Amino acid sequence: MQMGKTKVKVCGLTREEEAEMLADCRVEFAGMVLFFPKSKRNVTIQQAEKVLAALKKYGVSKSVAVTVSPTKEQVEQIMRLGFDYIQIHGTLSDEVHDVLRIPVIRAVNVAGETAEDKESIRRQLESVLADEKTAGILFDGSSPGAGKTFDWSLLKNIQKTDKLLFLAGGLTPENAAQAVKTVAPDVVDVSSGVEKEVLPGEAFAGKDAEKITKFVENVRL
Repeated sequence: MQMGKTKVKVCGLTREEEAEMLADCRVEFAGMVLFFPKSKRNVTIQQAEKVLAALKKYGVSKSVAVTVSPTKEQVEQIMRLGFDYIQIHGTLSDEVHDVLRIPVIRAVNVAGETAEDKESIRRQLESVLADEKTAGILFDGSSPGAGKTFDWSLLKNIQKTDKLLFLAGGLTPENAAQAVKTVAPDVVDVSSGVEKEVLPGEAFAGKDAEKITKFVENVRL
């Protein structure tokens, strides 16, 4: 964890116009989901290229490719696209680790409050902290992308390191200020909490500029 004001990462970008939304609010990190078709936010390589170009055009400083147990070929594609970071959920094989040439954000899943849960967090942390390619640690709920929070107090005694601490999982404009107050993360990571409302059966509609604005305002209170 590093000292300074909490930064913002908006994850799950799918449209070029969302880059301008982030720039308008001075959002520091922009995430895109790749190679995970189960997610409604998954983008193709072609979509990613367009959004990356828009992020560059509008001056959003850090792009993050979000992956689940990526293969060597997928990581090589991500690096060719020019992403600044790769965020990895699931496993990281030795083969993939060896080819990584960009900083890594490793996800740690926080399931509950039992002694077993706390031991699971400790083991996950021990593994990622020992890796020199890890630039940040992202704490998320037990089901990544589900938009559910976890007990933030579990992170109060987390060892302070030189790695960036990202807080994710169920963040919204309404709970952003409390999340910052409780955890004091380096970066708060939001996705579903700043998306447009859609009725059941309607197509995914992407990010909501007004919600992004409110989220950022509450983080920076």
